[in-house]
Amino acid sequence: QYTSKPERNLIKNGFLAKTIGEELPGEPNARVYVTESISDVSAKIRANLPRDPRKLFATVDARQKALVAECEKPGGYRCDVYVFHGGASYFLVKQMEIRDVRLVYAPSEAIGKFGGDTDNWIWPRHTGDFTFIRAYVGPDGKPADYSEANVPYRPKSFLKVSASGVQNNDFVMIAGYPGRTNRYRLAEELNDAATFTYPQGIDRVKKVLSIIGENTANRPEAAIKYAASVASLNNGLKNSEGNRDGFAKLPVVAQKEAEEAVILAWIQKNMPKAEPSYTQLKTLLAEVRSTRQRDQWIASINSTQLFAAARNLYRLSIERQKEDAKRELGFQKRDEIRIEGGLKQMEKRFDAQTDRALLSFYLENYFALPAPQRIKELDAALGDPGKLSTTLDELYKSNLVNLDSRMQLFKADRKTIEASKDPAIRMAVALMPTLLKLEERVKTNAGKEMQLRPVWMDARLAYAKANGKELYPDANNSLRVTYGNVMGYSPRDAVNYDAFTYVEGIVEKHTGTGEFDATSKQLDAIQAKRFGGYAKGNSVPVNYLSDLDITGGNSGSPTLNGKGELVGLAFDGNYEAISSGWVFNPKLTRTIHVDSRYMLWLMQEVDGATNLIKEMEITR
Repeated sequence: QYTSKPERNLIKNGFLAKTIGEELPGEPNARVYVTESISDVSAKIRANLPRDPRKLFATVDARQKALVAECEKPGGYRCDVYVFHGGASYFLVKQMEIRDVRLVYAPSEAIGKFGGDTDNWIWPRHTGDFTFIRAYVGPDGKPADYSEANVPYRPKSFLKVSASGVQNNDFVMIAGYPGRTNRYRLAEELNDAATFTYPQGIDRVKKVLSIIGENTANRPEAAIKYAASVASLNNGLKNSEGNRDGFAKLPVVAQKEAEEAVILAWIQKNMPKAEPSYTQLKTLLAEVRSTRQRDQWIASINSTQLFAAARNLYRLSIERQKEDAKRELGFQKRDEIRIEGGLKQMEKRFDAQTDRALLSFYLENYFALPAPQRIKELDAALGDPGKLSTTLDELYKSNLVNLDSRMQLFKADRKTIEASKDPAIRMAVALMPTLLKLEERVKTNAGKEMQLRPVWMDARLAYAKANGKELYPDANNSLRVTYGNVMGYSPRDAVNYDAFTYVEGIVEKHTGTGEFDATSKQLDAIQAKRFGGYAKGNSVPVNYLSDLDITGGNSGSPTLNGKGELVGLAFDGNYEAISSGWVFNPKLTRTIHVDSRYMLWLMQEVDGATNLIKEMEITR
């Protein structure tokens, strides 16, 4: 998306660099992270914590920042402290941060998104969802900003690519970075997700997609700017629908309640001091639930690009007045390059007409809230709801729509920004006291949760151990490994899905229009059975299934066979098991992979990416 233009639409047409010199620079915040170490820092974080929730949050925050600062001292690293089991343990992860990332090869949309949103999360699948990028470092081998003098990064080890792929029941594993799962949440948190979070989110995202569609129609440049957002929103929408439908088919809340009752009975007998944490945690959840509608619309207002840019510029100027260790997370010196990158990204991802329409939608819904949900200070800063159109007309006269203006204010101090007459900056300055007040409430609640959830999880871990089991932690964006086997599944009575799809399925689905418009090069090669030595039997496998446990964030994770060879990439899950992020169902949960043989076949027989094949170590 970032490198596309109406006259050179790489999303639609794909891209191939035949030489290193033709590779395209990534967007400003593109990164490759190489995990080098993972350290248990639980004792350093949890020792002698204060009882007051707000002080507790501040103490944990300060300790995490200190560990990160020490870890990042050598330069060229990104370090983060990850929370496991709701705060029962903490791990410090050190990653080499490569800042020069370039696009090498991406199949056309007709291949990379064949089936579009119709097939998204659906099996059988025939999608070549993969892209090749290259990481660059300075001549000294250390991370560096983009420069023609930089050289390709040479890792200590790399994966061989298997041209023989996998068969039914073969062992496979994935090492990747899954986003978040919620398998140890309370029954009422699951109920909140089923009855509020997903239904409300589905309605909101549908409206957002409609607004974007209406405002980018017949405007190719604007459509390209929002292409990545639309793809992400559609993916999230189907995920939410899958969760909603999954919850409806099974008595998941009742199952959670029954499980909690058994655990509580054991705790009452064996760890009675832990029992109050359960009741108090439920009280906290009720408090958070009381303002959830308001909070979701304020979060949406904050997400609009023009206002977010103004807010971030002003907040950064405030935080720069503090010593770095006391700055707000996300606004420390280590974060400034990301903030700057985001301001630059707006040049390729912001359209004033579309952004205005979205902000109008969010504000209208905020103003429609019942009086007890509204915030007086926020209402005063936003102005008369009856004059919203006039307010927005004035707001979008902001100079922040221009890159030069954003960059000038990125360097400005607080006094300069507060003196600005720019309407977007004025709104950010007016709203900041209220936003900070809301932030304090979030931090206090987070401090309460830091007190309560670890106690509950410690008790759950003890209960599991007493029953001869161990609890793996919920996914939290950190490195995880999952392993299992290639296999199909039966989603319902009398329906059985095979584990593999083949290129002939592309021909069967091909309509010549829309989401199912395969390329003529593909169709010709399939018709001629020009399979280039990558066939399994009489055809080339496209995608396959396994029973591996992944979630959002795993897309692009390498799939390895028993020899540690690359046999594909994970890129999706099946619709019937989307809700496994809350309640794992081993009978239904499947991961969808693009087969390494399909990747190699496309590169050799369709897109002519033979220069890249020569770079790889391929096994047969």
